[in-house]
Amino acid sequence: MFVFLAVLCIKNVKILNKIVYTFVSNNNFDMNTAPSTGKMVENTVFPILFAISFSHLLNDTIQSLIPAIYPVIKKSYHLSFSQIGLITLMFQMAASLFQPFVGMYTDKKPQPYSLAIGMGFTLLGLVILSVSNGFYMMLVAVALIGTGSSIFHPEASRMAHAASGGRRGLAQSIFQLGGNAGSSLGPLLAAWIIVPYGQFSVIWFSLIALLAILILSRVGNWYKGHMLKKAKEGVKVETVVNTFSRNKVIFAVAILLVLIFSKYFYMASLTSYFTFYVIDKFHVSVQSSQIYLFVFLFSVAAGTLVGGPVGDRFGRKYVIWFSILGTAPFALLLPYANLFWTGVLIVPIGMILASAFSAILVYAQELIPGKVGLVAGLFFGFAFGMGGIGSALLGKLADNTSIEYVFHICSFLPLIGLLTGFLPNIEAKK
Repeated sequence: MFVFLAVLCIKNVKILNKIVYTFVSNNNFDMNTAPSTGKMVENTVFPILFAISFSHLLNDTIQSLIPAIYPVIKKSYHLSFSQIGLITLMFQMAASLFQPFVGMYTDKKPQPYSLAIGMGFTLLGLVILSVSNGFYMMLVAVALIGTGSSIFHPEASRMAHAASGGRRGLAQSIFQLGGNAGSSLGPLLAAWIIVPYGQFSVIWFSLIALLAILILSRVGNWYKGHMLKKAKEGVKVETVVNTFSRNKVIFAVAILLVLIFSKYFYMASLTSYFTFYVIDKFHVSVQSSQIYLFVFLFSVAAGTLVGGPVGDRFGRKYVIWFSILGTAPFALLLPYANLFWTGVLIVPIGMILASAFSAILVYAQELIPGKVGLVAGLFFGFAFGMGGIGSALLGKLADNTSIEYVFHICSFLPLIGLLTGFLPNIEAKK
């Protein structure tokens, strides 16, 4: 299946263009018009967007294996919740610290093959994780996987922006869709492969990393042969210019980072500890808990594609309002639900929360035009960092109290979405 989709993404460019053109035409969209500006821009390069999105799926499938195998390694190595949190912290910090620097560097000097190189770090981390025999070796393995992710996200976001044809929200949603779909697959694959066959079965996922390296090398060829060539020929790319003062931009970015904090702290409680929560509260098996985690992460993937296109057409601030604050009623109900309603509530939580990041990222890129890689690195890096710190703190809190208490506390985090009201209306300034 992976190989078939990869061939579609890379080889069948004309077929994909025809399919997408038919879909877009039937839905009354103009592929050559950016809804946010109303000006004619370059065509959206959907085959490249799909290839990047599929690579994002492969990358995040690998990343999602880390929290998915927590119940296995916790039992095998007698780890505490604090140690589980530290593994997540190491992974997330490695995945976050380098991202702004990678983005800043590639804004000045694009690196077409950096994505394939980053996936090489991930491949090495997978091999080490499969043979790790203790806590500290696992820290090294997840740090390498995190470093690969740190290289991947800012430059992949730049390539999605370059292929967007001006439809930046749609491009970021397609890019994010792959990542969130991959995140949802990790627990399912862990339940099918790692739980029955043990930790060493992680080695089989190195084949996914090798496939990603192949696809990203081809994407790098496109980026080098097309976008860099156009830059040398002096072709101008449509950009957004705002007229806000520097202080107002800084204030808006600060609010966006606080919203990222609320989203990813809450996400950390679900991605790292939801399996333990349903095992502890409802006494389900490890494999059943992975299925519930898959339902949540699949809901995240399903809701991802909405935020970008809706933001392109109606305004990103409205999407940010709904995607974070709209999660609050369901999040507040979750700690009081039985097993059936827990499975029901995590679906709207995942779907609504998913639309936030694409809208926030493109909103920030429009606040700071011309710094696509830097903004992507900053926000991806901050998101991963908050997820790691959140996981470590919540793990410590769970050791000192209980896993149910953690979910009671985290249920209030989406209320921070009220701060969206302080964001300026970018659309009104265009």
